[in-house]
Amino acid sequence: MSRIRQAITSELRRWIAEQAEAGQPPAAVLAALRASGWQDEVAADALAQALEPAAATAGDAGRRSAVPEPVLDAAPACVRAADRDVRVLLQMRLPRVVVFGGLLSDDECERLVAAARPRLARSETVQQATGGSQVHATRTSRGMFFLREEDELVARIERRIAALLRWPLARGEGLQVLHYAPGARYEPHHDYFDPAQPGTARIVERGGQRVATVVMYLNTPQRGGATTFPEVGLEVGAVRGNAVFFSYDRPDPATLSLHAGAPVLEGEKWVATKWLREHEFG
Repeated sequence: MSRIRQAITSELRRWIAEQAEAGQPPAAVLAALRASGWQDEVAADALAQALEPAAATAGDAGRRSAVPEPVLDAAPACVRAADRDVRVLLQMRLPRVVVFGGLLSDDECERLVAAARPRLARSETVQQATGGSQVHATRTSRGMFFLREEDELVARIERRIAALLRWPLARGEGLQVLHYAPGARYEPHHDYFDPAQPGTARIVERGGQRVATVVMYLNTPQRGGATTFPEVGLEVGAVRGNAVFFSYDRPDPATLSLHAGAPVLEGEKWVATKWLREHEFG
């Protein structure tokens, strides 16, 4: 028997707005709604509706973008992604997170690692104050970028992602492979570019804002290495071939897209990351 959807009342929206005005972060408000018995999807919709007026006056941070979105309306256990069937293991509405099983084959994972290994260098972070990049203590991995459609393997994976998320291949950055040794991690961060930073205008000249991320796990660490979403208490274990997708329709913490790469406690971790942009990236 299907549940009756709870109604979003003006009183509920007013209460959410009052909590936001009092300085409560969106994650805390969402947790309070869930604890009070509100259905997850209703709580997420109510939060978005209540915060929309404030977001609309926040300049670039309040501007919502179209985002990639797989076809999951009927809660399927499996979806077709171009040349491959992919399992749907978990999905959340806020933050918008979907965990896919078997996005990559074991052979594809091994081939990506082999191709990336000789090209690794210390990973850099985007320096939004200038629009450049730099090595930073918060990111202790080593990595490299493939050109988009650099070879048959990379092109096949990019076509698969484009079909799965219904987002043009040309709106994606080049595939990045990262290697995390024992103890390596990536501290909590957002993938979008902060509109308040002076270098952001230069960054978004190529393709606009980032609107979604796909993290694909190329091996399974012995311990640790999960992708975490600390504001909502979600941890996605690193399992070879699986992937976590999350989107953010505006460059604002209200998307609850803050995430981190937990430290690798034993073994190593290899991931391939694909960032998707608003417009054609080139």
